[in-house]
Amino acid sequence: MYKLLVISILVFFTTCKTTKPVQENNNASTIQEVNVMTNDSVLESDVKISLEYLASDQLEGRNTGSKGIEKAAIFIEDYFKKNNVKPYYKTYRDSFNLNDIVGYNVVGYVEGNDPELKNEFVILGAHYDHIGTAKTVNGDSIANGANDDASGTVAVMEWAKYFANSKSNKRSMLFTLYSAEEMGLKGSDHLAKRLKGEDFNLYTMINFEMIGVPRAKGKTLAYITGYNVSNIAGKLNEYAKEEIIGFFPKAKEYNLFKRSDNYPFFEQFKIPAHAISTFDFTNFDYYHHVDDETDKMDFQHMANFINTMIPAIEGMANATSSEIKLTNE
Repeated sequence: MYKLLVISILVFFTTCKTTKPVQENNNASTIQEVNVMTNDSVLESDVKISLEYLASDQLEGRNTGSKGIEKAAIFIEDYFKKNNVKPYYKTYRDSFNLNDIVGYNVVGYVEGNDPELKNEFVILGAHYDHIGTAKTVNGDSIANGANDDASGTVAVMEWAKYFANSKSNKRSMLFTLYSAEEMGLKGSDHLAKRLKGEDFNLYTMINFEMIGVPRAKGKTLAYITGYNVSNIAGKLNEYAKEEIIGFFPKAKEYNLFKRSDNYPFFEQFKIPAHAISTFDFTNFDYYHHVDDETDKMDFQHMANFINTMIPAIEGMANATSSEIKLTNE
């Protein structure tokens, strides 16, 4: 997550111009209340099952090129097949070479239901790789990467299932899980360049990083990187009918906009492409650590986050005009 982050941080845990940033305040605490479940709601139990597998020891930390990440890819592919999410290419895999290592992104596709807007795409993404191993603690050397970024991966999988079954999206959608993020955003860079070369009509892209633990009471549910690059935060809040995405000063201070898998899409397409996270440098102490385990995850929070984002994503996918735009800042 957030490649090239300054060493001191690694050690620690290892709109329009008129739109004002959503400031952190005590009135935002109601945002983190769990939504009333509906028939279309993502279930906490389903989130837990998927994350427990992706962050299990048998996947050996999901290092790109390993047997463990192959198991993770098969799991995601099987999940897509089971839930009627089609492959965008001939198979779900978008493969690339890194010297003698073969990496592959997993790409699912849900066609839009509008004759015109289906030619435009929204991409939701996360990286499903991790670092494999880390410093041994109490005999454990497997860096399971539950928060980083099995949590974001599961969120994207759940949204893929939701939209494949609801068919509520006017624009077409890609659900993209990247490998080799931990090697310098290599997977997302490959896919962004490939799609650009195919004249892919990309409207917006959101990447999800470390959403496995909640922020403190009084903070917005999540924050977005590159807040002032576009008006997307304000629009997502408008679509959700509540302030779920806020402005986080450290995101700009640490230049997080350029350190996650959104950035290659911004570089290639020059469209709004951002990362959303609930990890804020105060609420999780196990970045690139062997204790980034399933038992540290808050599944109620994850299910709530995934469900709360659905109307925001639907608004983005269904707006009849290009409402989300880059700003001049």
